[in-house]
Amino acid sequence: MPKLIVFNKPFNVLSQFTDDRGRPTLADYLSAPGCRVAGRLDFDSEGLLLLTDDGRLQQQIANPQNKLWKTYLVQVEGTLDDAAIARLTQGVTLNDGPTLPANARRAHPPSLWQRDPPVRVRKTVPDSWLELSIREGRNRQVRRMTAAVGFPTLRLVRTTIGEWSLEDLLPGQYRELSVEAPAMSAKKKAPGTHSSSAKRASSKSPGSPGRRRK
Repeated sequence: MPKLIVFNKPFNVLSQFTDDRGRPTLADYLSAPGCRVAGRLDFDSEGLLLLTDDGRLQQQIANPQNKLWKTYLVQVEGTLDDAAIARLTQGVTLNDGPTLPANARRAHPPSLWQRDPPVRVRKTVPDSWLELSIREGRNRQVRRMTAAVGFPTLRLVRTTIGEWSLEDLLPGQYRELSVEAPAMSAKKKAPGTHSSSAKRASSKSPGSPGRRRK
């Protein structure tokens, strides 16, 4: 049965196990022989990262053609207005073409962990939060989308990919699941739906044997 690891990637950690420049990697937090990342998350982004030892499952999660919904909590510079939300919902034009329509709505400041280092605060410029769901996987897409509508991203946290979510995981923690089948019925579901194709196997915290600090 394929194994899936649900990991909460901290800020400024690479979505890979090695780095020749000495930056923090996944190897600082978990040992997962045979597992590969299924859909990357930028160095300066936080939140949900999936790893699996099943090649078919990895491709079905990571392949943009499957249009798996991914949801993000986004802190932006400025006060979001209706026009910006409408543009994000309809899709915006980036330098590599128009995006697909997204699900976008204002969000109250979420109860998240403190980021280290914290987001820079500008007393003269307000900020606001957005919940954004997309079905693509372009390079730094969410940041480019918010910038295109006039609201640069300050903090980006991925919370769900298809049917999988962070739940109560803190940065550096992970949960191991046994997945019944690689079929990805969740790819056609809008955010907020859920299925039961995976079973929780175990949960690891930063202090557990699963994490190795250099």
